[in-house]
Amino acid sequence: MKDCKLTIRINRPVSDVFVFTTDPNKTPLWVDSIVHEEVNETPVKVGTIYKNQNKEGVWSEYEVTEFEKDKIFVFSQKNSKYHVKYTFTKIDDNTSELEYYEWVDEGVLDEPFTMDVLERLKNILKNK
Repeated sequence: MKDCKLTIRINRPVSDVFVFTTDPNKTPLWVDSIVHEEVNETPVKVGTIYKNQNKEGVWSEYEVTEFEKDKIFVFSQKNSKYHVKYTFTKIDDNTSELEYYEWVDEGVLDEPFTMDVLERLKNILKNK
């Protein structure tokens, strides 16, 4: 599989979902494979570097290539052909739709996200 697209509705305002998913301190709460994430600057913008560490202690770097508050967040892995795009859509004042899309330019996705990851995010935000 070269790409994976998942969509979920979350009963939170789009701004809440956007802020939570782009906050590196929150990533380990909903992405089980990441134990630590940090950025080289705040606020996040195009060119910001995200670094995260997985459970095996391996670090990866991603550069933000597109960023529009409450709408879109795209990053690409440094020195790789791997990309992730989050698209945020306001359904109403208290409901958002999040589309998660990941892809590789060449080869196959090693460990694509599953709906379990987005369900974990939804449950965390529901209880906020």
